[in-house]
Amino acid sequence: MANHKSSIKRIRSNDAKRLRNRYQAKTMRNAVKELRTEEVKATATEKLPKVIAMVDKLAKKNVIHKNKAANLKSKLTKKVNGLKAKAK
Repeated sequence: MANHKSSIKRIRSNDAKRLRNRYQAKTMRNAVKELRTEEVKATATEKLPKVIAMVDKLAKKNVIHKNKAANLKSKLTKKVNGLKAKAK
């Protein structure tokens, strides 16, 4: 167990940050998964900027690595651009 007041506070704040980071990372993974399974180009094009912004924020806060963020954004953009527009 920690002996100093500051280290006890640090443990508390680290736990809070860990939970927040886990929640945000899981939310991002769900958004990426949802975008990958999207078949309609119009809705995928609509969702892409929101997902990219989410990925960028997590990379900026070091929740995910910046190269992982770049790879995700690249692959998602290629996937959305490769979708065919459905005829009505």
